[in-house]
Amino acid sequence: MQGAGTNALVERMIGAARLDVHTYEAVERDRSATTSALIVVVLAALAGGIGGLADGIDGLIVGIIDSVLGWAVFAGLVYVVGTRLLATSQTSSSWGEILRTTGFAYTPNLLLLFGFIPILGGLIAIVALVWFLATSVVAIRQALEMSTGRAIATAIVALLARVLIAFIFAAILGVGSVFT
Repeated sequence: MQGAGTNALVERMIGAARLDVHTYEAVERDRSATTSALIVVVLAALAGGIGGLADGIDGLIVGIIDSVLGWAVFAGLVYVVGTRLLATSQTSSSWGEILRTTGFAYTPNLLLLFGFIPILGGLIAIVALVWFLATSVVAIRQALEMSTGRAIATAIVALLARVLIAFIFAAILGVGSVFT
């Protein structure tokens, strides 16, 4: 997994998609991987935007900003839930570690690029969502040094809180999508 540039990023994305524990551990420890995690989130947002071109270029730009903010909010919520509410004696992490691992967990969302394909696009989106949930649980488990069950609980609580926050901001701002 050593190396620089695009090859290391692609290798880590493949490892993350394969639910490879060693990849998530390496990303967790590598403070310089935060930018790479951001790149993964932006690529996933671009793929989703291209796959749903009905929203136009403005929708694509808003979608990217929305995804990056949503990722940061989700990582923050995972940090709070995982280190405060559901922590064990082994739980040890930082927001940066969670940010990096959950960023790489976005890799399966690259499949959203094919969202424009009638019928198949919807099925691909479901596969991407389930795969993303699986990668998120592994990312959370590894970043927080907790059991899979606690990681699932952490993910559920953080996702519910994130959705609630998104609805509140959307209502306040009068828009249809915030932090999605």
